[in-house]
Amino acid sequence: MKEARGNVFKFGDNVDTDVIIPARYLNTTDHSELAAHCMEDIDKTFIQKVQKGDIIVANKNFGCGSSREHAPIAIKAAGVSCVIAETFARIFYRNSINIGLPIVECEEAAKEINEGDVVSINFDTGVITDETTGKSYQGQAFPPFMQKIIDSEGLVNYINAK
Repeated sequence: MKEARGNVFKFGDNVDTDVIIPARYLNTTDHSELAAHCMEDIDKTFIQKVQKGDIIVANKNFGCGSSREHAPIAIKAAGVSCVIAETFARIFYRNSINIGLPIVECEEAAKEINEGDVVSINFDTGVITDETTGKSYQGQAFPPFMQKIIDSEGLVNYINAK
């Protein structure tokens, strides 16, 4: 995947892994079951509204809290193609790359893009374009090795293909 395009779901600061996938659902590793409960404690209608390819935009410290891989798995399995945020919690960032969920840090985009905007991201260049407003932002592009992991749908697939 070299780019993504979708409608934006906007969240604020410190969206933690307990909100992304509540702990009461951690007794499963089934991706579709995790997806069914993605973001439900912050937006009960998220899973009914999200479409394949949609994008989450958030402010600071997205994915803070526990180090569970369930959180990025739930987001990806729900159909989200990318998460854009001012900053990510360190472990969430790594877990996202490990499971093949593209995430992009860009403070200006995170602050200015609004819920419902249509956004596209070029992962090779890091350019984020808000197609609704026509404004572009320079996000952090992935280094080639990280892009290969994401293109492989995660670290395990990347290693198995080698």
